[in-house]
This record gives sequence, C-alpha cells and structure tokens, in this order.
Amino acid sequence: MNLKSTSKYLSLILRHKPEAIGITLDEHGWANVDELIAGMAKTHACNRDILEEIVRTDDKQRYFFNEDKTLIRANQGHSIPVDVELEEAVPPEELWHGTGEKYVKSIDGQGLIPKGRLYVHLSKDRDTAVKVGGRHGKPVLYIVKAGDMSRDGCPFYLSKNGVWLTKKVPVKYLKKV
Repeated sequence: MNLKSTSKYLSLILRHKPEAIGITLDEHGWANVDELIAGMAKTHACNRDILEEIVRTDDKQRYFFNEDKTLIRANQGHSIPVDVELEEAVPPEELWHGTGEKYVKSIDGQGLIPKGRLYVHLSKDRDTAVKVGGRHGKPVLYIVKAGDMSRDGCPFYLSKNGVWLTKKVPVKYLKKV
C-alpha cells in the first residue's frame, strides 16, 4: 500500500475533481465516506482504516471528518466552489507567503491572487513559507502586512489546519524578503 499516493489522490478528489470517482460534494465540501472509499478503491488501496490513517497522520492536516465519521472534507485548497464554513478571524500583524522565483514578476505586478483556488494561502511563520516556496523551486518569501489589510477591511479566515486564507493580497501589503 502506498499511503502517499492514496493521500494525493484523496486531495485531488476532495479539492478538485470529485467527479473523477463519480461522487459529488455538498455545498460545504463534504463527501460521503462510504461513497468516497468505494470510488477510490477502484484505482487505489482504500478502506476506512486507510482513510482514517491518512487523516490522522497528514502533516498538513488537510482533511477533517464530521463527528460520526460519515462525512469527510478537505480543510482548504479547493478549486471548485464550496463553502467550507470558514469563520472570519483577526490575523496577526504579519503573515508569510512562500513561492518560487518564476512567480515573482507576476506577484510584484498584481499582488497575490488565488489563481485556480478559492483563496490565497498564507503561513503564520517563515519556516512554513520556506517549505511551501520550496515546492516551486528556489523559495522566495513575502511578508504580508495582514494587520494593515484587516484594518483596511480585507477579511481573513483561519482554516482548521492553521492556514490563513484571504481572497487576494494587493501589492501595497507585500514586502519581499
């Protein structure tokens, strides 16, 4: 069993393409666990124990079960329109964004935009931003003046796994490190 491969496939299904295994997500991004397992099991080793292991051991805490574990959803990162019932939260004064060098010109020109996702993802610390940026090549870091943005009326949300989310970050709130 390749847990990493199954976890990546789970991410694809719950965040981007539930139709790939013939399921639908409700308006809040929840999938029926039994339907999800049946659909995933056609191409990946998947049962309830494997699914629970993925949720329990995922270092980014990407997934969340409802109370009786009959439903599951991704905490954030969707490219499909779902409302994961995020509560608005007051961010710290500074947040971080890590990216690759190839995106710097675009960011410096238009700020941070969600591209194919519903939100821009921000980190609470430099180390996390370095890891995120490193997935795209040599990391480039930005400090986001989140406190100023919030006071200027831009809403922020904190996902269940500690990722800060906002719709966009204009250039004036960014400082390249």
